Amino acid sequence: MEKGNKIMTSRERVIETFKHGNPDRVPIDYHANPGIDYRLKKYFGLDKNDGEGLRKALGVDFKGVSPVYKGPVLHPPIKDRRVDPQWGWVTRYVEHATGSYWDYCDFPLQNADLDQVEKWPMPSVEDYDFSHIKEFCKKNRDFALYVGNAGVGDCVNTVSFWTGYTEALIGFATEDPAILRLIDRRHEIQYELVKRTLEEAEGMITFLWLGEDLGAQDRPLYGIDMFRKHIRPRLQRFVDLAKEFGVYTMIHSCGSSSWAFPDFIEMEIDAVDTLQPEALNMSPEYLVRNFGEQLSFHGCISTAGPVATGTPEEVIADCTRILNVMMKTRGYFFSPTHSLQDNSPVENVIAMYQTAHEKGRYDREEGE
Repeated sequence: MEKGNKIMTSRERVIETFKHGNPDRVPIDYHANPGIDYRLKKYFGLDKNDGEGLRKALGVDFKGVSPVYKGPVLHPPIKDRRVDPQWGWVTRYVEHATGSYWDYCDFPLQNADLDQVEKWPMPSVEDYDFSHIKEFCKKNRDFALYVGNAGVGDCVNTVSFWTGYTEALIGFATEDPAILRLIDRRHEIQYELVKRTLEEAEGMITFLWLGEDLGAQDRPLYGIDMFRKHIRPRLQRFVDLAKEFGVYTMIHSCGSSSWAFPDFIEMEIDAVDTLQPEALNMSPEYLVRNFGEQLSFHGCISTAGPVATGTPEEVIADCTRILNVMMKTRGYFFSPTHSLQDNSPVENVIAMYQTAHEKGRYDREEGE
């Protein structure tokens, strides 16, 4: 894959993009389901476990850093199921025409009361090993390092892994004490994990990644009053923590979520992730016109669009169009909206990333 001359480190490039400054090219990110991930590694002649080699081949600028769980198994295995040993949510293996995935099921805290939530085993921060954080950051300091993920700080999505999505939404809307406490117990642990990681990294982390799914394809999932009463203050605590350590913040949200972007700006969130262009008020043109000076954008290459269903030529045209719009802000991170799906042809994914390298370079004055 042709990548052009390297002018900046990944870290420098990403920081310039958060600042809407003067990056050499758009930063590039990658997320994929196992099937397409394996086929991409095969395409590049890599071992099936060589994730580092694949990210290098694609020119990815980001690396996540996290502590390692060393504590006891809090939730025992169940036959024909996969049980998360730390948190206890349950998944089953589902195959489909182009791949497979683990789907949440059984919902061990469905209809749980407050007492059951309080007694549910959850990990302690002391069960995690942070000893590798500093050395990992030193080794990878030229990359844009982040802590967190799309599930950090969210209220309903992850809680639904325990309760089922309908019960999580109803409980949240009715202010069920059990649902609210389940959210807050998890947040308390996440907050301390993020804080300890930031402390151990000693200034080498670039941003904190948060999440909260706020939209369906054509409408919000929550009213603004509910968002401001329950979701915003919980997220704000994490944003304030990031500011305390001098790192940027980026928040994931699926669907039609731009209705919340004015609040994100007030909260001093720096970037928004996912940006499903087919959703209501989420087109590149709409986002740039309304928020391009105040937020950076991560995503917008639809995993349900040409990358999955089109030809390589259609992928190139779609990615070029999005780059032409988004790059006007100098605050765009090139990335799929979600994990690339297993129905994506390899040649389409290669065309996607090749377009980022060819069309994603900024004009720069000589000597800059």
